[in-house]
Amino acid sequence: MTDDVHDTSSAEPGGADEMADARAIEHEIHARAEHDHDHEHEHEHDRAPQAHPAIPIDRQLEAILMIADEPQSLVALGAAVNAPVPAVRQAVERLVADFDGVDGTTRRGFELREVGGGWRFYVRQDLDAVVEQFVEAERPSRLSQAALETLAVVAYKQPITRSQIASIRAVNVDGVVRTLVARGLIEESFTDSETGAINYVTSDLLLQQLGINSLDELPLISPLLDDGADGFGQNEGIPDGRV
Repeated sequence: MTDDVHDTSSAEPGGADEMADARAIEHEIHARAEHDHDHEHEHEHDRAPQAHPAIPIDRQLEAILMIADEPQSLVALGAAVNAPVPAVRQAVERLVADFDGVDGTTRRGFELREVGGGWRFYVRQDLDAVVEQFVEAERPSRLSQAALETLAVVAYKQPITRSQIASIRAVNVDGVVRTLVARGLIEESFTDSETGAINYVTSDLLLQQLGINSLDELPLISPLLDDGADGFGQNEGIPDGRV
């Protein structure tokens, strides 16, 4: 009697076969989920900024600092080369030592200096006289047309910011303003407390060069304009209709 009875436990609900099938399905679901996660991670890695492992981090930082016109923080440098801040700090320290001639390297005429929370190249102080002599020799004796136009805007609209000058002239004036400041013809007057913009005014040297005692002696511009209204503005802050 016992030999004729077949074991049907595996066919019943919750039997061994169904349990095995459930485990197989669960395993497949987990496998697919892990595959999708890894695939998504690969795409995120592809979108992330790529470093240049073939180029030493020191050389990458050196190239970036060479073109930087303002001090760069370690965080900014790290983002630029896709490297952690500690590694960037160590690389900067190596560059400083290299440029300073530590460990037998050649002491450069420039140095990597930390100023205002950032790093930037500067001429070494003991070479200031050499650079000044070069700049004086290369300085043109005559002002360019762009410099003359910018100087006129400052003279008639002062105090005025670089962005305001650029708006009037419809060109970038950063380089021209630096030239005029270097020539001593204009100077910084004050910094706007809200925007941080520097306001420029003409200097006493300009009065001397023009042979006048004050800005009141500047010639009127109104007769030179089509209707006396366009040009530098609407007589804002300038006495005697000097616009």
